[in-house]
Amino acid sequence: MPDNRSQSLVSTAWLVVLLLVPVALLNYLDRQMLAAMKSSMMHDIPDIATKANWGFVLGSFKWVYAALSPVGGYLADRTSRRHVIAASLFVWSAVTWATGHVESFQQLVFARAIMGISEAFYIPAALALITDFHLGETRSRAVGLHQMGIYAGIIIGGFSGYVADSPIFGWRFAFSACGVVGVVYALPLFVQLRNPPRPAESRSQPAPWTAVRELFGNIGFVLLVLYFTLPAMAGWVVKDWMPDILKEQFGLGQGKAGMSAVLYVQVASLIGVGIGGWLADGWMRRSNRGRIFVSAIGMSFFLPALFGVGNAGTLSVAIGFLLLFGLGWGFFDCNNMPILCQLVRPELRATGYGFMNLVSISCGGFADWGFGALRDRGVPLNVIFGVFAGVALLSVVIVLLIRPKETSASGVSA
Repeated sequence: MPDNRSQSLVSTAWLVVLLLVPVALLNYLDRQMLAAMKSSMMHDIPDIATKANWGFVLGSFKWVYAALSPVGGYLADRTSRRHVIAASLFVWSAVTWATGHVESFQQLVFARAIMGISEAFYIPAALALITDFHLGETRSRAVGLHQMGIYAGIIIGGFSGYVADSPIFGWRFAFSACGVVGVVYALPLFVQLRNPPRPAESRSQPAPWTAVRELFGNIGFVLLVLYFTLPAMAGWVVKDWMPDILKEQFGLGQGKAGMSAVLYVQVASLIGVGIGGWLADGWMRRSNRGRIFVSAIGMSFFLPALFGVGNAGTLSVAIGFLLLFGLGWGFFDCNNMPILCQLVRPELRATGYGFMNLVSISCGGFADWGFGALRDRGVPLNVIFGVFAGVALLSVVIVLLIRPKETSASGVSA
């Protein structure tokens, strides 16, 4: 009987991940389409006018998303993660549909801000739910599989430039269709998804200010917030601006630029989370800093990759460095939540990840806006990406300073 119960929990744990992969795909597909269809949207909504304004559109989503991520995380810790996830999917999908019907810059900014509200509740709840079910031996691989859904969404979103260029479909159709798919999937997701049984010794959820004090009184958590934030600034610029960069630098069409900017990075990231998750889970058998070491290796790839992207003279060279960037991102991405699980107790994991999003994505929004403003002023790409490379080097030092606290019964960090 215990063996049957254990096997059932394992099956449920992987079912939860599989149910969430399409949600993660839609979550980032909705975001990436905006970057890939920039030219068509600016043509149809002329009062956007400047790259700085376009950067503000990108930033408006991130700032609202970031501000509400701790709220979404705290709600997921306090109530049902399942309810938070399904409601978030339904609302953001409805807003995605509405985005296909905006007529002005102000309406687009408003739609992206509302999108930020709804999507802020998903990632902290989803990753906390996955790590509730997956303990030390499968945690990085389970998170990595979920992140593969994100990369698949970004890849598909990269091809949306072709849809935007199509005289039959166009960018409005792309947003409307994705919105309908998400609304329809929300119901079976709600029916099938499960919350894990809470252990009897689980402590109660603290009041909001108590949770904040506990998290930020933990030096390991503060270092992880910094580590999570600094590389993400470059990551957001690569995701949001690379289609436009390749289009301008190498004279590509909107469709090919969007595909080239996304496909290679995300395929490499898919490979990176697979290798990084397997390597991290294996390394944890020998050291409770195994996930930290794997993440640091991935971050070390950023340094040459960002220098290379900023100085690439041909499309093929740029793609080569984007592949290296994507591989490093995969190592980094599959280990952030597992490292957080080594630093804070289960009742604060979604809240903690929400605060990580708050700081990281706020800075990412300013990075998007600032990048557009710098490009309007003619600042060379190699200077901008050189700064990002320096930030990556600093990030390696920061993650290696983290000392995990949580250990399993066997004495190895979970």
